[in-house]
Amino acid sequence: MAEFFHLLLNIDQSLGVWVAQYGAWIYLILALIIFGETGLVVLPFLPGDSLLFIAGAFGATGHLDPILMAGILVVAAILGNTVNYSVGRYIGPKVFSHDYRFLDRKALLKTHAFYEKHGGKTIVLSRFLPLFRTFAPFVAGVAGMRVGLFQFYNAVGAVGWIVGLITLGYFFGNVPIIKEHLNTIVLIGIGAAAIPAVLGVLWKLLRGKDSSKAT
Repeated sequence: MAEFFHLLLNIDQSLGVWVAQYGAWIYLILALIIFGETGLVVLPFLPGDSLLFIAGAFGATGHLDPILMAGILVVAAILGNTVNYSVGRYIGPKVFSHDYRFLDRKALLKTHAFYEKHGGKTIVLSRFLPLFRTFAPFVAGVAGMRVGLFQFYNAVGAVGWIVGLITLGYFFGNVPIIKEHLNTIVLIGIGAAAIPAVLGVLWKLLRGKDSSKAT
């Protein structure tokens, strides 16, 4: 079991072993990893970004079918977010209907309003941010984001994330300098994706302070 988790957490380095060992079953294994990271809030540590990039690189060498893989993983990512959202939606009414001391109901109501207004952008952007992509659909469910709206942006985000990273891996994953510095490149990519979201939050906080001073 310890060896399995070691391979799982270092799958960007071990994917070749998995492909050789499991053959066509590797598509199911990759799908379960993507589903687990996006659908289960207890598994935010799974290596989604580097996994997709390296999988794309294996697609370029012919060891994996990139189109088939992308299709399967898009479905897995959509289903994962759907399960996560559904759990949050099931819990949500209980949160709003009961007076829990450890929960700020006013904050939850504000979160509900935020997801109605900005939830689509949050769901899409969170796909490219580890941890956030695991918790964003759950919070959307708790906040009561409309199902149709959630599923639209869920699908858009899944396609952008899966196809985008597999494509990048397909064209650039086998470049020696990129293979040697993959972890650094992934961190830079995460930072680049996070900057707009952070700036947006800071801007809203500053605007909130200015409006409160004006009143």
